[in-house]
Amino acid sequence: MFTLGRKSLVSLAAALLLALTNSVAAEVQTDQKRGPVTNLPLPRYVSLKASKANVRRGPSRTHRIDWVFTRKSMPLQITAEYGHWRRVRDIEGAGGWVHYSLLSGVRTVIVQKDMLPLAIRPEAETQATAHLELGVIAKLEECNPDWCRLKAGGYKGWVQKSDLWGVSAEEIRD
Repeated sequence: MFTLGRKSLVSLAAALLLALTNSVAAEVQTDQKRGPVTNLPLPRYVSLKASKANVRRGPSRTHRIDWVFTRKSMPLQITAEYGHWRRVRDIEGAGGWVHYSLLSGVRTVIVQKDMLPLAIRPEAETQATAHLELGVIAKLEECNPDWCRLKAGGYKGWVQKSDLWGVSAEEIRD
């Protein structure tokens, strides 16, 4: 029969407690980065599917409407989920709760620099196919660590990721 001394028993208990604490901490950290409804990452970007979307104070139709989003395809950042509702924020930081049926997984971005060159290749010194005005909404196609390929107004090309809102700095898309 195997026996443990008091010192060994205390060490074993401490090790088990530490392992349990680390496991719970890892679970909590994972839960904080995933939506409780969809299990998708939080925060994450989506776009507005509708040309009109009520933004409410809380996650139900009984909550007051604070304002209305009226720009179809506008990128939004989802920061929380509750049932069929998503808490979103826009480029200006304004936000509230929107019904999930008004949102789309199609990714768009807003240009944050006036007359941004849409480059042929993801390189600083390359020819531009067009220039995008400040505030233009473009469809996001792919991204490498520094550049994203966009489609806007019938033009396609690359822009520096830092000049866009609607894509995270570390995001890579194929």
